[in-house]
Amino acid sequence: MKIPSFKMPRLLTRLLQKARKMTLRRLWELLGLKILDRYIIGKFIGTYIFLLLIIIAISIVIDINEKLDKISASHAPLKSVVMDYYLNFVPYFTNLFSPLFVFIAVIFFTSKLADGSEIIAMKSTGMSFRRLLRPYMISASLIAVTTLLLGLYVIPRGNVARVNFENTYVKRKKVTTAENIQLQVDKGVVAFLQHFDSETKSGYGFSLDKFKDKKLVSHLTAQQVQYDTLSAHRYHWTLRSVQVRTFNGMREKVEYHESLDSTITMEPADLVNTRNQQETMTSPELRRYISRQRERGAAGLQAFEVEYHKRFAMPFAAFILTLIGVSLSSEKRKGGGMGTSIGVGLALSFSYILFQTVSASFAVNGGWPPMLAAWIPNILFAAIAFVLYRRTPQ
Repeated sequence: MKIPSFKMPRLLTRLLQKARKMTLRRLWELLGLKILDRYIIGKFIGTYIFLLLIIIAISIVIDINEKLDKISASHAPLKSVVMDYYLNFVPYFTNLFSPLFVFIAVIFFTSKLADGSEIIAMKSTGMSFRRLLRPYMISASLIAVTTLLLGLYVIPRGNVARVNFENTYVKRKKVTTAENIQLQVDKGVVAFLQHFDSETKSGYGFSLDKFKDKKLVSHLTAQQVQYDTLSAHRYHWTLRSVQVRTFNGMREKVEYHESLDSTITMEPADLVNTRNQQETMTSPELRRYISRQRERGAAGLQAFEVEYHKRFAMPFAAFILTLIGVSLSSEKRKGGGMGTSIGVGLALSFSYILFQTVSASFAVNGGWPPMLAAWIPNILFAAIAFVLYRRTPQ
């Protein structure tokens, strides 16, 4: 039977709605989730997003109020303020304070469930505390995976524009030059540059020494160097006013070149470090940068190493703080009620962020191992979570 054309959109809509319901139902069945689980997951994620929107809106207002004078004085374009700064400020701020949002969300809606005797009703059916934690941990997993992917790949790309904007218009301390740079560019090859400008990608006072069996075999000097950004190959440099001295025992050979194209395994990013440069690299780029700088014997890599390890440590905070939040707020309290739980939750969540900042400072300035500095807040709060979990009636 031929279906009239005017009924097709309604029929297709019904079929799509039915298919969507069947797909969601099948997904819930595969995950083994009951109606109660879906209810808690919906409350958790909904409260998390709601708090996220409110706090981000407040943060943007505070940030505008704080930076308005500096932005106006520097005559920053409105398009740059919105597109380069605030459009990238929101995901950066969200990821940075994600543990705080998770903790407050858990405390807030779990306290409401406890005050309404809903958790008592759940336990009266024979549900254990461990079973109650399942939808919470599923929600925490969704948030942790999102936080991990954003921190590894998405936010660093946006941070390039945000950090450049801050350094140019707000802090006005954009570093574009470096003086007296020395680094090992390859095994037995040491480069020295008297001055380099990252904006023009050029410098002067360049020398390149090659050693073999701890003996100097070649010494190259150039008055000017220019990095070739149009070349299809990386590490392509053009040297001008070049002198090359080659040593072979007691013999010495000297060559002069007005211009010389050369491949030197260094880039402008290796020569000039901008403020918060580690925040502008994706995790694969950060790992390669740390490895390359270690091979060259460079110092001052602690901030880069802390940033790398922190991106993996941060998502685990969602599980730890969720467990602490549920353990604190799942019991119905007389007197203080929700206010006490929220107060304790805020104190613990801010303590976590403060401790994370302090431990990172100890790694950068105090010589702590960067990996330990990134993970020690998780280790400490995991111990607190375990104690609270053991004390909660099962």
